Amino acid sequence: MPYTRIKICGITRPEDAQVAAAQGADAIGLVFYAKSSRAVEIGQAREIAAAVPPFVSIVALFVNEPAETIERILSAVSIDTIQFHGDESADFCEQFQRPYLKAIRVRPDLDLAEAAAPYGAARAILLDSWQQGVPGGTGKKFDWQLADTLRHLPVVLAGGLTEENVGEAIATLAPAAVDVSGGVEKSPGIKDEFRISNFIRAVRWADSQKQR
Repeated sequence: MPYTRIKICGITRPEDAQVAAAQGADAIGLVFYAKSSRAVEIGQAREIAAAVPPFVSIVALFVNEPAETIERILSAVSIDTIQFHGDESADFCEQFQRPYLKAIRVRPDLDLAEAAAPYGAARAILLDSWQQGVPGGTGKKFDWQLADTLRHLPVVLAGGLTEENVGEAIATLAPAAVDVSGGVEKSPGIKDEFRISNFIRAVRWADSQKQR
């Protein structure tokens, strides 16, 4: 059965990381962006990382951070993958010798294939909703049909996903992975066990329908 990977992003508490892993998440996301309501400090991130079981990836999200800041965090926290969610160039992303995802905020006037082309070394292209002045975490979905030009690439789909619409998203775009934050929360940064469970169940159901 085709298997859609699942990342639960914006984790701020060790217990939420444990719940996500226990429910079947493949990765958890830590936000190192001070303006986000889901931002974590290094000490907090270390506690969360220590609670994550083996073979669940830890992804660190950065938005236009200086290289020195990123290096400091990478040296202090066990990070498997970097997610660049700002205007970082391919050369900047590749200097850390770590697998990375490059986020692109989707809007109708953007040539997605052209925007993604420089990031051939990325593990995947992450597609998120565009909103003026907001780098991500808007809770809004974009027109998934706009991503059709990237079907040849591994795509991580984000932006406004919930248990109600993730099945349709998978059927429409067949992404390699889905990334959810606000759609599984009680409040910003505080996850809801039942919403996580329902979201993951919805993804697995959508996967099962690919065989039909």
